[in-house]
This record gives sequence, C-alpha cells and structure tokens, in this order.
Amino acid sequence: MAAAAVFSYRIFCPIRCSAASNNHDPNKQKLNNISYSGNSTRSTKVDLHSQTTGVASTFVASVAAEKEGCRINEVQIRQNIPTKKQFVDPYRHGLIIEGGVGYRQTVVVRSYEVGPDKTATLESILNLFQETALNHVWMSGLLSNGFGATHGMMRNNLIWVVSRMQVEIDHYPIWGEVVEIDTWVGASGKNGMRRDWLIRSQATGHIFARATSTWVMMNQQTRRLSKIPAEVRAEISPWFIDKQAIIEDVPEKISKLDDTAKYVNSDLKVNKHQTKRLICLQLLCSSFIYLFI
Repeated sequence: MAAAAVFSYRIFCPIRCSAASNNHDPNKQKLNNISYSGNSTRSTKVDLHSQTTGVASTFVASVAAEKEGCRINEVQIRQNIPTKKQFVDPYRHGLIIEGGVGYRQTVVVRSYEVGPDKTATLESILNLFQETALNHVWMSGLLSNGFGATHGMMRNNLIWVVSRMQVEIDHYPIWGEVVEIDTWVGASGKNGMRRDWLIRSQATGHIFARATSTWVMMNQQTRRLSKIPAEVRAEISPWFIDKQAIIEDVPEKISKLDDTAKYVNSDLKVNKHQTKRLICLQLLCSSFIYLFI
C-alpha cells in the first residue's frame, strides 16, 4: 500500500486591506503566519512549532508589560496598531501623500464587489470609503483601541458619526480593475470634520468618483453630539488640509408653500420602484453613518 504523500506549506492571507503590520517587532509579524501540514487525504492540521518562538516571546513581552502597568491585550497584538506615524503600509498597499497628511490606497476590485454587469456596486464603493478612512487614521499613529477613535476621543468617551455624505459617480470600476483611492480631512465649521475621497483608475488616471462627508462627535454613553475637546482638536487639526473633492453649491432656500399657490396637486404617490430605490439608498447610508456607534 503506497504511503500518502505528505506536504507542508505556509499561507499568508491578509484580510481585505486589514492585515496587521509592524516593522518594529518581527515576533508579532510571525503571528500572522500559520504553517499547515497534512496529506493527500485532506486530514490537515495546524503546526505551530515554527511559530513557538514568536508566540512565546510576544506572550512574555505582554506579561511583562502588564506587570509594568501597560494595557496590552490580545486584540491590540492582533491588530498591531502603530503608535507612531507610518508612511508606507505594504499590507494594505497604502501610503501617505499630500505633504504627509493625505492617504492613498491601491485596491483591486474583487468579484464579490461587483454586480451582474461586472461593475462595482454602490455598496462596495461606500465600503471602500469606510475602509480607507479607517486605514488613514491607522497610519497616523493616532488610532486608539476604538474603531477610528483617537486616544483623546477614547479618554473623553467619544465616537465618530457621519452626519452628511455626498457622492458623485461618473463611472463605476469593473471587476479586476486596479484603482487608487485618495482620502484626506479638513475642518468643517466649529465642531465638525470634513473627509473627502477620490477614486481613479491606476491605468488611465481617469477619476471615477468623488465624495465628501461631514463627521461629528457623539458621546458613546449619552448618545448626544459633543463639541470637539481641545486635546482631540490638537490631535486631528495638523492633518487638516484646504482641499475639496466636490465644490458644493449653496442651494437657495426654498420658500414655504401656503394656500395661495396657483397649482396644487396633493395626490402624488411614490411607485414601488422609487420606494425600493429610496429604501436601498437609506439602508446603505444608515449602515455607514451608524457604523461607529
């Protein structure tokens, strides 16, 4: 009886633009690699012998840090959140631009991000906006253990909430296309922050979509909007730049209607197709706006 063929291989698979990276601690990098061994009968098992050194040293470092009063937990080790500003992220294919304050990420449109016509869906584009915004904060070195929240925000129990968003799409990226997504932030009034995006084709440089949004802070416990504390403003204001992806026109104020109108039609009804479009758009916006709550 012939012996089953034995094989060994190593898989490195970062989750979509979200794998942890750390150029300073090679032991933590080993946590991202898992070596598998098995045979042709599909009876595979995890072999962590080659990772023992890295795991053990990381565990010892974690215990030592806890004894010194530092809060290092398993989640922080897995995310490997940088404590200093990063200029290049090879795992997310991102880099800092715009004089050190903007962010650019290169992504490939995946098959599960497109519709039957092989073009990216609106939901996928909004997801990419969300991902690049968070990765921008990740590379800034300001990210605390919150979801997009800075250290000052966590100390004040604050979270980000998107209050307004405008998206203009000229062309939709297609399956397999490589696109570049630029994002940056700026001031918006006294207590808001504006974040803009641009999506362009890497091959042609043609801009596919533009977007702008307004972010405000909310107290996580009271669920009330909050002013930006001085320490938080000191964290984020150095990243502000005066640049807009969409030049917004100020709409004229619509006067209130009264009974003196010449023509009145009060029997207008929305058909089922329009209702479906409105519900889908509302669900997409809601999932984006309340992500950080």
